[in-house]
Amino acid sequence: MTPSRSEFLSIRGLRSHVRHWGREGAPKLFMAHGWMDMSASFQFVVDALKGDWHVIAHDWRGFGLSERAGTDTYWFPDYFADLDAILDHYAPGEAVNLLGHSMGGNIVSVYAGVRPERVARLVNLEGFGLAATKPESAPGRYAGWLDELKSPPGMRPYASLDEVASRLQKTNPRLSLDRAAFLAPHWAAQNDEGQWEILGDPAHKMRGPLLYHVEEVLACWRRVTAPVLWVEAEHTNMWMWMGPKEQARAEVERRMGHLAKVTPRMMPEAGHMLHHDQPALLAGMIEEFLAV
Repeated sequence: MTPSRSEFLSIRGLRSHVRHWGREGAPKLFMAHGWMDMSASFQFVVDALKGDWHVIAHDWRGFGLSERAGTDTYWFPDYFADLDAILDHYAPGEAVNLLGHSMGGNIVSVYAGVRPERVARLVNLEGFGLAATKPESAPGRYAGWLDELKSPPGMRPYASLDEVASRLQKTNPRLSLDRAAFLAPHWAAQNDEGQWEILGDPAHKMRGPLLYHVEEVLACWRRVTAPVLWVEAEHTNMWMWMGPKEQARAEVERRMGHLAKVTPRMMPEAGHMLHHDQPALLAGMIEEFLAV
């Protein structure tokens, strides 16, 4: 495996973990992981890259080795601000190559519209966004959030790393045993009782009080000036967020149409965790896209 090295920065008052692969001075490629994931998740893609790259991947606040916010709710605008600070630190004044998976794909795509001059090329891996909401859902959403504050979600512990690896394979049946074994000690840490706890703040599991305003997101997407590589997985389960498959397909196409320079690709024989299922194919798509 390509060795990685860790660095810790103070990002907006939180101790934040950043993982590096490759040579300092090589072309930079920033990667942003998804929900309940961490930076080491990109190891298999990095291993498959053929070019000379300096890959920089951080753990979002409250995930992996980054500090937890200490609040009962995480706010999406904080992710934009954290990303802005990270890019200012490692690539001040540069337009960068930026990749995000799932939640990370949503974050980097909005950011690329908020700061279009900061993104040279954008890779969105399964960052479709969430299902559209309606104003009349607001009372129930607020009530649900208030109820969750009284009974916060938790994380179940695991007795061993083998159990952690099995949990990863349950979520993604395509994940091989050796890849699950690699990810497990990055995804979880041992507590004082000897059990293994997921490195994710349980507060991330709260829905939050605010509705998802898809048209605001798409207004940001329309301002993206960078070429975009849009990669979907053939066997993704993200349709369930947007209703029946045909309806969801039409909505995905509608959203993608708001990106001015988009190259859509389908990843065969892969689910939502396509960077685990087909890292070599994905690495080839990424490098082909960045070489243009």
